[in-house]
Amino acid sequence: MSKKDYYELLGVTRSADAEEMKKSYRKLAMQYHPDRNPNNKEAEQKFKEISEAYDVLKDPDKKAAYDRFGHAAFEGGRGGAGNAAGFDFSGNFSDIFEDLFSEFTGRRSGGGGNAGAQSARQRGSDLRYNLEISLEDAFHGKKQDINITTSVSCDACHGTGGENGAEAVTCPTCGGRGTIRTQQGFFTVERTCNTCQGTGRIIEKPCRKCGGTGTVRKDRTLSVTIPSGVEEGTRIRLTGEGEAGFRGGAAGDLYIFLSVKNHPLFRREGADVHCAVPITFTTATLGGTVEVPTIEGSRVKVTIPEGTQNGHQFRLRGKGMNILRSKSRGDMFVHARIETPVKLSKKQRDLLQEFDKCSESSTSPESHSFFDKVREFWEDLKD
Repeated sequence: MSKKDYYELLGVTRSADAEEMKKSYRKLAMQYHPDRNPNNKEAEQKFKEISEAYDVLKDPDKKAAYDRFGHAAFEGGRGGAGNAAGFDFSGNFSDIFEDLFSEFTGRRSGGGGNAGAQSARQRGSDLRYNLEISLEDAFHGKKQDINITTSVSCDACHGTGGENGAEAVTCPTCGGRGTIRTQQGFFTVERTCNTCQGTGRIIEKPCRKCGGTGTVRKDRTLSVTIPSGVEEGTRIRLTGEGEAGFRGGAAGDLYIFLSVKNHPLFRREGADVHCAVPITFTTATLGGTVEVPTIEGSRVKVTIPEGTQNGHQFRLRGKGMNILRSKSRGDMFVHARIETPVKLSKKQRDLLQEFDKCSESSTSPESHSFFDKVREFWEDLKD
C-alpha cells in the first residue's frame, strides 16, 4: 500500500512554517495518542503515521529531501517506505515529544550536555536611589555623596561562594545539565534539579562568611556627579554599582532618579525660568527700574515703561537654565505684578481722590472701554 503524503497527514500545506506544523502535530498527537484510544489499532496506526511525518518535516534536511524525492528519499532507512508500523519509538519518537513539549519543561535549547543549566554565576540586581536637589544645583551641577546599603563581593571567598575561594563543581545529581529527565511512557519529562537549583554546579564547602552566595551586605558611600542642566526625572546610571553578582557574576547597576525642589522665587519650564516681581503702583504708572535676581545668583535691572499693566511680561534672553550637554541657556521671564496700595494715610487718600477727579478716559483706557461696552449691552437689553 502506498504511503500517504506527509503534509496531508499533518493537515498543512507545503508552504507551512515550522510553528504551523508543530501546532498541527500537537493537536493530532493528542487526538490519536494510544493512552486516549486504548485497544484502538486504527488510532495507533494513525498516531504512528503522523509522528513519522512530523519527524521528517520538522528536520530541515529531511524536509528538503522529502520535498525533492518524496518517500523514495528514505527507502531502506529508519521509518522508510512500508515501515510505518515499525516506527522506532525509542529514538525518533522520544525526540519528537521532547521537542514538542520543551516549552513546558523549561528546557533551554542549545548544544552541550548542560544546555538546561542556568549560569552558576548570575548578574546582580539593579538598584534605584531617589535624590532630591535644589534648582540652583540643577543649574550649576554638583558632586554629592550618597549612602546606600547593598551587597558586595565577599572578601573571604573572593565572590566564589566556596570556602577559601574554591570554585563550584559540577552537580553530581544532574551531571551539570541543571535538569533531571525521566521517561514516562512515550513522554520525556524534564524538571529543574533540586540539588543545584538549575545551575548545574554546586559548592562543596560553602564560605562561612557569605553562606555560599559570594556576597555580603555592606554600607557604602558613593560620589555622584550631577551635570549642569538636569531636569525633573533625569536618570543617572552608575555602571556596576548595584547589587553584587551571585557567585562571582557581574554586578548590577545603580540608577539615580533626580527630583528638583520647588523654588521660592523661580518657576521652571524646560530651559526657561519665570519670576513674578511686584511693581509699585507709582513705578508702573510713571515708569522706572526694578532689580530682579537671576538663577545664577546675580542681579539684573529691568526697565519698567510708563503705564505698565499688571501681568506684563519682560524677557531676559540667556538668563534661564543651563541646557544639559549644551553651552546654550534658556531665557528668564519677569512677570509684572502691580501692587495696589494699602493702609493709606489721609494725605495719600486725598491725593488719590484729587487724581481721580482729574482723570480722563485716556488715563484708564481699558476701564473706560470695558464700561462703554457694558452700557451698550444694557441698552440693547432694554430695546
